[in-house]
Amino acid sequence: MDERDRYLRIALIISGIAFLLIYPLSQVWASGWSWQSAHHESEHMIIGVYATLGVFLLLASRQPEAHLSLIWFTVTSSVVHGLIMAVHAVIDPVERGHLFGDIPALFLVAIVLGILAQRKVVSST
Repeated sequence: MDERDRYLRIALIISGIAFLLIYPLSQVWASGWSWQSAHHESEHMIIGVYATLGVFLLLASRQPEAHLSLIWFTVTSSVVHGLIMAVHAVIDPVERGHLFGDIPALFLVAIVLGILAQRKVVSST
C-alpha cells in the first residue's frame, strides 16, 4: 500500500465517521447541523441516508479501488447537497449557521475525497 492509498483510506474513515455523527452534531449544535423546518420527518430521513453512507464509506476504506463509484457518488452528492443548502442558508437568515456547519463539512468531504480518488484513478490508468 502506497502513501496515496493510506490517505484515501484515512479520508474514507474520517468521512464515514463524520456522516455517522450528523445526528449527535444536530443535537449539540442545532443551528449549524439541523434545519429549522417543521418537517422533522425529512430531517430524520436525511440523517438515515447519511448514516448509511457513513457505514458504506467505512467498509470502502478497506479496499478503496473497488469502491470508486461509491466514492465519486459521495463527492458529487456532497457538492450538490452543499450547494442546495448554501442557497437556502443565504435566502433564509434563520439558517445562516449552516454556512459554518454542515455546508463547509460537505464541501470539505467532496474536495478531499475528490482529490484522493482522482489520484487513484490516474494511478490505475
